[in-house]
Amino acid sequence: MSNRVISFEFAGCVPFSDRDRKAEGGSLSGRTSRRRVLRVTLSGVGQPGGSASRADFLAGEEPLGIRVDGTALTMTMRTPGDDLELAAGFLVSEAIICSPADIAEIKLCDGTACGHADHNGMGNIADVTLAPGVTVTPGARRNFMTTSACGVCGKTSIEDICIVPHASLASDTARFAPDMLATLPGRLRQAQRVFSRTGGLHAAGLFSADGELIAVREDVGRHNAVDKVVGWALLGGRLPLAGCVLLVSGRASFELVQKAILAGIPLLAAVSAPSSLAVDLAEQAGLTLVGFLRGPSMNVYTGASRLSA
Repeated sequence: MSNRVISFEFAGCVPFSDRDRKAEGGSLSGRTSRRRVLRVTLSGVGQPGGSASRADFLAGEEPLGIRVDGTALTMTMRTPGDDLELAAGFLVSEAIICSPADIAEIKLCDGTACGHADHNGMGNIADVTLAPGVTVTPGARRNFMTTSACGVCGKTSIEDICIVPHASLASDTARFAPDMLATLPGRLRQAQRVFSRTGGLHAAGLFSADGELIAVREDVGRHNAVDKVVGWALLGGRLPLAGCVLLVSGRASFELVQKAILAGIPLLAAVSAPSSLAVDLAEQAGLTLVGFLRGPSMNVYTGASRLSA
């Protein structure tokens, strides 16, 4: 019999915090929790088997409400941290805003002095005030909570999710070396501090054309990780992200392609597969889409002309 490991929940959660993230000034407090588990190992060749209680680190997952101009827009499940970036990036991906000037104010409610009665003393609402003249279209409003697994939940029609960019990415003349792209998954993994503790988070990494890591964000949701990167860029006045590579740790779904396009990113790479609709949208918008970026090989689905020899 081959060795197998099964873990069972054993006791309650204990808040856990780590040292500040050196690169970005953040903290792992709230991003992880510590739980006692009973680890059971089945016997096998050279393995006696047995069980023991041990501490396990879990990725945090909590709701975040996004309120725009005093009205609830959506509720998403996310890993706490970088919440203002998440809210800003979400608004970019919904084609509601495209520059910092579109936001008059963005803040996290403190849960006590904000006057909102729907979060019971928890600071879990991102409150956004749009600049005069910037509005939310009816199609952008979600009908129900967005999970950490789906970036388009709550949309009412295919027209709502197919946001076509105003300008094609074909004019971005950046070129990317395949041997540089092959090094990016390893660099992204090295930067995933919460994943290294929990094994339970997705990551999105933004790289320059020569492979320099510019920004990385982690979240239980793939689309949230990308929104955090895009929001970081928007709030810093860095959009559009011309000449950059966005690498995601999972598959390249339609919504991730759309987020990359609206952020002006010319190349999206994924360690896993794209979907058919993702490829269709990438081709339409002039995005270079790379999948199965693993080791020395990769599949280039669209925009192969951007890959230099």
